[in-house]
Amino acid sequence: MTGNRKENSYSRWPDKDGKFGKFGGKFVPEILMPAISELEKAYHIAKDDSKFKEEFEYYLTEFAGRPTPLMLADKLSAEMGGAAIYLKREDLNH
Repeated sequence: MTGNRKENSYSRWPDKDGKFGKFGGKFVPEILMPAISELEKAYHIAKDDSKFKEEFEYYLTEFAGRPTPLMLADKLSAEMGGAAIYLKREDLNH
C-alpha cells in the first residue's frame, strides 16, 4: 500500500456476491437480475453433479462444436518471419 490508497489486486475480485468493488457488479439490465440470480443458483448446484457435467460436455461437443480446431495461418506466419501462428476457430461454434 502507498499512503491511504489500496493497491489494485484483481485476484480478490469479484467478491462472493459477484461485485467488483464498492460500485461494481454484474453488468446486465436490472430487469434480468432475477433470471441471472436463478441461473447462478442452479449452476452452483449442478456444477458438482457428474451427470450434469457429462450432459454439458455432450452438448459442447455435439451441439456447439467444441473443441474448435486450430488453423495454421500460413500467410500470417510467413509475414511474421516464419513462426508457426495458429488461430483458434471459435467462430465455428454454433
